[in-house]
Amino acid sequence: MNLTVLGAGAWGTAVAASTAARHSTLLWARDAAQCRQMQAARENVRYLPGVPLPADLALTDDLDAAFAHARGDGLIVLATPMAGLREMLQRLPADAPGVLWLCKGFEEGTGLLGHEIARAVRPGATQVGILSGPSFALEVARGQPVALVVASQDDALCRQAVDAFHSDAMRIYASNDPVGVEVGGAVKNVMAIATGIADGLQLGLNARAALITRGLAEMTRLGLALGARVETFMGLSGLGDLVLTATGDLSRNRKVGLLLAQGLPLPRILQELGHVAEGVACAATVLKRAQASGVDMPITEAVVRVLEGRLQPPQAIQELMSRDARREGA
Repeated sequence: MNLTVLGAGAWGTAVAASTAARHSTLLWARDAAQCRQMQAARENVRYLPGVPLPADLALTDDLDAAFAHARGDGLIVLATPMAGLREMLQRLPADAPGVLWLCKGFEEGTGLLGHEIARAVRPGATQVGILSGPSFALEVARGQPVALVVASQDDALCRQAVDAFHSDAMRIYASNDPVGVEVGGAVKNVMAIATGIADGLQLGLNARAALITRGLAEMTRLGLALGARVETFMGLSGLGDLVLTATGDLSRNRKVGLLLAQGLPLPRILQELGHVAEGVACAATVLKRAQASGVDMPITEAVVRVLEGRLQPPQAIQELMSRDARREGA
């Protein structure tokens, strides 16, 4: 199978590296200088320093060549941030094969999930979906074990994705609930910021467990309101991704929370981070979508107020703890 991965950030590079030994894989980099550097060093120095690229992995900065590589029965993987998904979907040729995206979040401004953007940009196209789940790019690039879920309404695309990515180090599960998978992938980033704040304030493991559990409840409420299935949130893209992102030391969103708890201003945090933290970009959009759907998300609201500088981290925790008691399922 011919695979084209569009986007040479950490995650796109890791996914391309994981398939190169079994499939003809071409990784496209938007930046020509970065592409030349990767070709010469056989390493993504900017995003995955110290991890050698497989000899079988081809690289290009020619978008037309990247499209041509997957033409026919191949597969295109969009590895852009959420903010770039619409543009890449618009640039796909009319005869593009199956398309998967890796980004997680709601589109800023429109509040749309990935499958909703795809429906608007490519009406009638059915072979579209998302690859998601608990995964740090560095570990995937190193060949360490990971389990992911591919979600699409198109069963043939799910089967193709399983054939493309399933290996000794990567288990792929299929789902026909892209709404649930995408909501889980978006909201867990916001909850990771909240958990990072609590850990940064040294509130303890009890507080961490409470935030993760109540965060899962918020995620599920929003997902159900948007048409997802409840069992999806007990799976890889829900609970699994939430636990990893909220507790893992490689989590960029968790790091944002940790640094906010130390009193660092958000612009400085993002500058030092050097990578996209999707939770920062989509927190306010998650809240707006929830409010429009009549869904109560107090943790998300607190995170938004902290990110906007309207609430200090200690006060955010105090407000959450002082909420009225209620039944757990409420």
